[in-house]
Parts: sequence; structure tokens; C-alpha cells
Amino acid sequence: MRNIKLTIEYDGTDFSGWQVQLGVRTVQQTVEQGLQDLLGESISLISAARTDAGVHACGQVANFHTHTALSPETTKNGLNNLLPKDIVIRQAEEVESEFHARFRARWKRYRYRIAKREKAIGRDYFWYPRYKLDIKLMQEASDVLVGIYDFTSFCSADSEAKTHICRVMECRWQEGEDISFVIQADRFLQHMVRTIVGTSVEVGRGKLPVAETGKILEAKDRRRAGPTAPAKGLCLMKVGY
Repeated sequence: MRNIKLTIEYDGTDFSGWQVQLGVRTVQQTVEQGLQDLLGESISLISAARTDAGVHACGQVANFHTHTALSPETTKNGLNNLLPKDIVIRQAEEVESEFHARFRARWKRYRYRIAKREKAIGRDYFWYPRYKLDIKLMQEASDVLVGIYDFTSFCSADSEAKTHICRVMECRWQEGEDISFVIQADRFLQHMVRTIVGTSVEVGRGKLPVAETGKILEAKDRRRAGPTAPAKGLCLMKVGY
């Protein structure tokens, strides 16, 4: 039995998220079916992250166990020939049998993009909130999130996570032609990045004072935070091991 690690890129626009769900199109189900057709085996993928409907990925990581004699490169090329154009296997490599894409992950990095103007090209990869935003205030507000904290206020009220403690290593806003937000943490809760972005936008447009972000964090109450930003602006960039 061999253990193969995949690095996967996908456009989440037409998927109902990563995880297999009955009656809808998901990334996991599509890749598993491709592997089954290629290898002639029933395959179960283990992923580093379960992205939501509409969320994209440049560096999703998944692994699976197989009896195939095909090389990782042949597996990658064969799978890419079978997959739809909105999924690409960027890399395939054989790893030790104990490797687990989720439990071995030490950190994940996401990027969220905000458009400064309405777009025709790229409209599925940006949120255009239609507000003039003060990036300096948004950065000040996000700085307080770096560290080890309970992020209950910034996750879905329906979250089933056993703990809401996360270690955020980086929160960085950048402005150029458009606006981007990069966040890196040891783990993420459901809707966490999108809620942080939605709250930061409220600060940037002058609806919330900068100091309110720290108070929201301490409150451990989702009702205190801002709206959840749209999924289409979010992309899983990289998983660190």
C-alpha cells in the first residue's frame, strides 16, 4: 500500500465546497471519481482543509492510499486528463505511510481579495463591497488578532469544532490596484477568515472603531462581529508541514 500526496488547485465557483455531499458537485467527490477511473480502486481522499462552497484553492493538499504501481507523475498526468478544467493537480508525490494531510498540517495560509472597482473579468474571485476603505485602520484592527485566542466571535454560530482556540501567525492587508488580505494560522474555524474580513471592512468604511475588534474577540459572541464576506474572494494558498 502506497501513500500519495496531491497538491490541488481548483476554481470553487461551481462547486458546493470540498467535502462529499449527496446530490451536489464537490471537489472531493470529483477527484475521487477521477482516481477511481484511473486506478480502478475505490479511493478516499484525506484533505488538509474543507473549503466552503464558492471558495477557491491554489494549494489544497490531500492524500490517499493505493495499491497502484503507477508513478506519482503518471498519476498526476492521467488524473489531469480525466478531471474537469476547474480542477488541476499541481503535484503528486509519494510520502511515508503515516503522512496525514490534515493532522500533519502545521499551518494554513489564506488570501482574500477585495476589488476597488466593479469587474467583468475576475468577478468570481473578488468581493466588491462598493465602499471606500481605509486600509491603515483595517490593518490596525487586524493586528490584535495575531496570537493565540478563542475565535468564537469570528466563526459560524453553527460550528461543531471542539475548541475555538487558534494561533494566528500573520494578518496582513495590502493595497494596490485591488486590496488583498493574507492570514496564516495553525487552524481555521468555519467562516473564520470571511468573518474577519467582513468585520475589517466595517472598520475600514468607518462603521466600527478600530478598538472594537479586540472587544469583539474578547466577547466570544458571533453576534458582535461584522458580516461574513462572500466566499468568492477567498482562496486557500498553501498548507505548511
